[in-house]
Amino acid sequence: MQNQITSLQNNRIKFLNQLKEKSRIRKKEKCFLIEGKREITLAQKGNYQITQIYYCSSIMKYDEVLGLINYSKEDIEIFEITADIYQKIAYRTTTEGLLAIAKTKDLNIEHFSITSKKPLILVAEAPEKPGNIGALLRTADAAQVDAVFIANPKTDMYNPNIIRSSVGCIFTNTIATGTTQEIIHFLQAHKINIYGAALQASKNYCTLDYTKPSAIVVGTEATGLSNEWLDNTTQNIKIPMSGVIDSMNVSVAAGIMIFEAKRQRNFH
Repeated sequence: MQNQITSLQNNRIKFLNQLKEKSRIRKKEKCFLIEGKREITLAQKGNYQITQIYYCSSIMKYDEVLGLINYSKEDIEIFEITADIYQKIAYRTTTEGLLAIAKTKDLNIEHFSITSKKPLILVAEAPEKPGNIGALLRTADAAQVDAVFIANPKTDMYNPNIIRSSVGCIFTNTIATGTTQEIIHFLQAHKINIYGAALQASKNYCTLDYTKPSAIVVGTEATGLSNEWLDNTTQNIKIPMSGVIDSMNVSVAAGIMIFEAKRQRNFH
């Protein structure tokens, strides 16, 4: 059953805007906003529970909405909204006229369990920019790593900018969050080698063996990894660079190292 909303002052529309803008509301209500057909489809594949769908009938038809969502698993409310409302809420100027509310998952690492015997994990410490987090998630998806750990996150993972910049890869990856101490403890308890991207006492990233349980850890572009990580790495690794500067975008660096690990594993 669908309902029609035509006013920007409607309480449901105000709530959508709050979910988009305020991390506090997302955490309190344990739900978040998704925009776009691909992202909503990936969220359902990632076993996220969609509770409400909002569609702009001048862009997408009702039958298309029904074909997209899975009624066999979820009881979803559907609302038709006007173009004015959609443009007010949507982040992107060119999109499919579709918004959804989904329930968040508890991503705390204390609930995480390893299934692979030789896991390959990407760890990012204190990433600040949603764009970088999104790019890291896209890299992780492309490489099909076993998990992505975010240590000391500076923003909640359901920030619309992370969902947008990850093109939905937040839903295709296995993600856990925690403090640096919690994640180090988890890796050590599971005997996972910790390879920290750092210049101090480092070796060329190509010379290490990543075919055993491995975590590749990257820090921020501004400050790198904290001493807490540097004191607990199995080995620090670096990417030799020939230019004037000695750093590169964190997602690019992570991609280079993760795909070297994947290359080695494909030969074993």
